[in-house]
Amino acid sequence: MKIQKAAVIGHPIGHTMSPFIQKRLFSLSGIPMEYQVLDVPDLEAALPELRKLDCFNITIPHKSAIIPFLEDLCESARLCGSVNTVKVEEGKLYGFTTDGAGAAVSLAIHGLDFRRKMLVLGNGGAARAVAFQAAIQQPDFNITIVHREGSYEKAMELAGKLADFARNRGDRNFLVTVKSYQELEEDKSGRYDLLVNTTSVGMYPHPDASPVSGEVVARCGAVFDAVFNPAETKLLQHARNQGIQAIGGMGMLVCQAAYSHKIWYDTEFRNEDLLQLIDDAQTELGRIFGGRP
Repeated sequence: MKIQKAAVIGHPIGHTMSPFIQKRLFSLSGIPMEYQVLDVPDLEAALPELRKLDCFNITIPHKSAIIPFLEDLCESARLCGSVNTVKVEEGKLYGFTTDGAGAAVSLAIHGLDFRRKMLVLGNGGAARAVAFQAAIQQPDFNITIVHREGSYEKAMELAGKLADFARNRGDRNFLVTVKSYQELEEDKSGRYDLLVNTTSVGMYPHPDASPVSGEVVARCGAVFDAVFNPAETKLLQHARNQGIQAIGGMGMLVCQAAYSHKIWYDTEFRNEDLLQLIDDAQTELGRIFGGRP
């Protein structure tokens, strides 16, 4: 195979873990690759050069802006209105999102899945990806979306789209609930199979913050925090202190990158290789931040 030209694009694009993770994945697959980090302030102006690549990843602010320039996009990307992976074929761009699939793979390699009764903190892009992936994988799902003050309408919009998706598929017993954080804290009887945090609460440089209290965590069967810096967030500490299985966000970051290889080259990776890469990527992140994560 010829050397593949790959990249991650965004603006501004400072430090990114993509080169570290992607170079390891290309090495594991045996595919020769040149991987670049491209600061792209003007997406449309950059399109001629992007069409010369074999594939690329996308970060903010281009994850939605790329859509009008795509030949086609996958169902998940269409539902979420967001693309983070592009495959280039004869100069034509095809868009995908691997956020939801990455979360699913990360859960799977840790022995978990999108269980039926799920609590999702947040209603942004990551929340949409996770919620729709859970809905795709789990007929008759039960998802509670938790919103901060001022985001009720956004949460209701997501809930409505999830409900439309379920009805169009023919589901009859699905349930989508919207709650504020105050309502969640006050509802002492509500129990959930899986809590997924898609917010940035607890991310460096504010590692002492948690989106919910330990009392809420105690009502959950498992916890998955999409935050990957630090490795051990306050939310994960709440879970571990109570003997509840807890998974950090580096797994999602690595697994969504790995899923992009399935799209590009139909590559599958062994669980043990992904788990090792998750550990190594967390170590690399710690090195970059001087041990603070």
